[in-house]
Amino acid sequence: MTSEQIIANLQQQGNKQAVEAMARFGITPAHALGISIPMLRKMAKEIGRNHTLAAELWASGIHEARILASMIDEAPLVSAQQMDDWVNEFDTWDVCDQVCGNLFDRTPYAYQKAVEWCQQEPEFVRRAGFVMMAELAVHDKKAADESFLPFFPLIQHYAIDSRNFVKKAVNWALRQIGKRNSHLRTLALTCANEILEMDSKTARWVAKDAIKELQSSAKK
Repeated sequence: MTSEQIIANLQQQGNKQAVEAMARFGITPAHALGISIPMLRKMAKEIGRNHTLAAELWASGIHEARILASMIDEAPLVSAQQMDDWVNEFDTWDVCDQVCGNLFDRTPYAYQKAVEWCQQEPEFVRRAGFVMMAELAVHDKKAADESFLPFFPLIQHYAIDSRNFVKKAVNWALRQIGKRNSHLRTLALTCANEILEMDSKTARWVAKDAIKELQSSAKK
């Protein structure tokens, strides 16, 4: 199956009402078709892994084609340059999250890019850095606790970023790292309490929400 055939299939599956509904969730890409994630996952399973095809789908600039690209790309073949190229083209939070959670967090550069991206100014690049932290906490089951320690100072430093898609990702990273085990939960709660003392409404929101969930998860 060629990228042209896949894109033609995507266009046939398009739903204008779904595109309009996406806007209510803050998703307003330049080129969207309105295809659900379950449908894209079904298509990805039928297509199979294909690095070259993924690059062609990404190059189309179509919202759903880019998400599909993240589902079929082959993590071992993804270069650091590709990751930088793609992340700098993120224009919505869902493409950011899907690419990070489907593909980027499985590459050899995942931890490095989490640190690099969260320190960059563009909203979706910084979000990607913190989304990577959250996704690694969930998906990298064999990682040692020490792998996550460098993330805490960055979470604390950028907890003051009031941009909606950034602050939610900072909060997400803190919560997911803390939910890995009791040791990291203790460290995450310490970090959250330090953030709570910062002179920032955004930081206090990040901290309070994280503390609430981490304390709740500890009781289960």
